[in-house]
Amino acid sequence: MMNPLEEHIYLKRRKKETLPIRSDYFRDQTAIIHSMPFRRLKNKTQVFFAPQNDHVCTRIEHVMHVASVGASICRGLNNYGWDVDTELAYAIGLGHDMGHTPFGHSGEDALNEIPGIDKFIHEINSYRVVEYLANRGEGLNLTYAVKDGIICHNGEKFEQYLSPSEEEKDLDNIKDRNFKPSSYEGCIIRFSDKIAYLGRDIEDAIRAGFIEIKDIPEEIRKELGDSNGEIINKLVTDVIENSRDRQEIGFSDDTFDLVVKLRTFNYGHIYYNKTIKDYEKYSKKIVKELFGHLMDLYNKCSCNYKAYEHEQVPFDQSFGKYLEKMHDFYIKEKATPENIVKDYVAGMTDLYALEYMKQITLPSPIVFNIN
Repeated sequence: MMNPLEEHIYLKRRKKETLPIRSDYFRDQTAIIHSMPFRRLKNKTQVFFAPQNDHVCTRIEHVMHVASVGASICRGLNNYGWDVDTELAYAIGLGHDMGHTPFGHSGEDALNEIPGIDKFIHEINSYRVVEYLANRGEGLNLTYAVKDGIICHNGEKFEQYLSPSEEEKDLDNIKDRNFKPSSYEGCIIRFSDKIAYLGRDIEDAIRAGFIEIKDIPEEIRKELGDSNGEIINKLVTDVIENSRDRQEIGFSDDTFDLVVKLRTFNYGHIYYNKTIKDYEKYSKKIVKELFGHLMDLYNKCSCNYKAYEHEQVPFDQSFGKYLEKMHDFYIKEKATPENIVKDYVAGMTDLYALEYMKQITLPSPIVFNIN
């Protein structure tokens, strides 16, 4: 199965790259992996707030799951005569959540409750991170195909079938989630995102004591399994077998029905669990407090970067250093103070945000002379 656009469109970059060893999409994988925003994903919430347990899924594990699932589907389809690029799918999977906020979707919701900033959509912000914010405003110089897959991944929309868009999009002007990927690999990652988190979130919920295996509806346990590995295997196999002779990616009727039921179960027992919702209130308050604090700081010091050095809060000084590094980019973009602060807050990890809150709310200890 061939993608609808000409190959040179998928391979377009902002700047020309010389690639004597790596393929185009493998180069994009390495650019993502070696970037600072990717590293920060290890301390960003997937579902469970700031986990202290090393075995609970964080955002970096999630994107690696998505990349792995996507690559598996590509390999399976290629066994039936398709020609989808495993390296492209893997790169999209690695980069698809690069713009996620701290504290998962609650951080995103908090930013959208703050007046004066552009609507925050994590898919669009992930594109913004890889195209502009990473590498001190230079971006990662990724191919169109990878960026298109990132901005169009829409992990919250559940559809039974999906085929690629047949037109090249102006990615800079995408403002909502109503766009399909332009490649089969992008469509595959859109399915892989759901496959990766539905079972994994159940695994963590059981470990957290939110649910027991017996709580999972019997029909789902019988047909999909009751472990993350069983669920992934069943869903990946179904997508491959159901898509192999079609011109679109999708689930069979019976499996899609089960996926919808599994999603409903997860929302009712995990995502809307009272403990999760209580933590979301707390994390949203943190995001809003930090946003307000940084706005006050920016209005006080503006572009006088030396002024930040005299602030008593160490992380306030770090904000000044960030602004200085990003000066040329924000001047060129004519960015508003609100959107500059939004970029900074969205890039924080859970741990950084928590420590920043401590610094601005707790007084420094009094130092006594012991003589």
